[in-house]
Amino acid sequence: MTVDRHSLLFDNIATAAGSGGTANLDEQGGTPPPSQGSRIASSVLSPAVQLLLRSQVQQVDELKVKIEGSDRQIFSGAIPKVTAAARGAVYKGLHLTEVALEGCGIRINLGQALKGKPLRLLESVPVTGVLRLSQADLNASLKAPLLADALSEFLLPMLPLTDSEKSLKLQDSQIKIEAGKLTLSATILRAGGTQIPVVLRTGLRIASGRELMFESPEIEVDGEIKSSDFNDFKIDFGQEVEIDELILSPGEIVCRGSIRVLP
Repeated sequence: MTVDRHSLLFDNIATAAGSGGTANLDEQGGTPPPSQGSRIASSVLSPAVQLLLRSQVQQVDELKVKIEGSDRQIFSGAIPKVTAAARGAVYKGLHLTEVALEGCGIRINLGQALKGKPLRLLESVPVTGVLRLSQADLNASLKAPLLADALSEFLLPMLPLTDSEKSLKLQDSQIKIEAGKLTLSATILRAGGTQIPVVLRTGLRIASGRELMFESPEIEVDGEIKSSDFNDFKIDFGQEVEIDELILSPGEIVCRGSIRVLP
């Protein structure tokens, strides 16, 4: 199926994502159809997990969590499905416009947790999801030390700079998202106060399930086009990640994929 800026649907996750360009946050968490059995455990767990997630983020405009399964399944530590959808979440300074997730076949040590032991996963869990990042939220995230430092450490060593300049940091970073292309503009401040403008223009595509690759990158340093080592450069997200679809549209990025969460 195709994910575009007007549809954040992903397979078999109707409760977590819907049409109309947004994660489906209008679905009320709570009691599912009667055919799914008693919901005492899940109606208690869903709000508890929602409260836990809210405590882990700096901000979230809307958050819905739904835990599906019978009391017998859940009290035995087997949760058939958990879906979550959030809008306007901020985690460690990273602004997530919209995200919708689904995890199935979850096994936890609920019996031990009820006796005071820490709650933990007993097996790895495949989680499928859709993430939408607006240009405004991506640029707000660039102000967070987590992303700003990572961007400097990743980008500066690959620019045609002197060894001393490669130890500096990017400042005033801004990203423009266009159809199939990203443009990063930033400045490097030399020790003497001189500013070096840097512009990176590149396409971005899936190289493999776990890798993204720069496509036809162009580097401009202080107004001059420079040769670089960015051609065919790949970003590896690790063997637990599977990127199914990546769409760059004017003003936003939509990504659909999965990740295996380890115990």
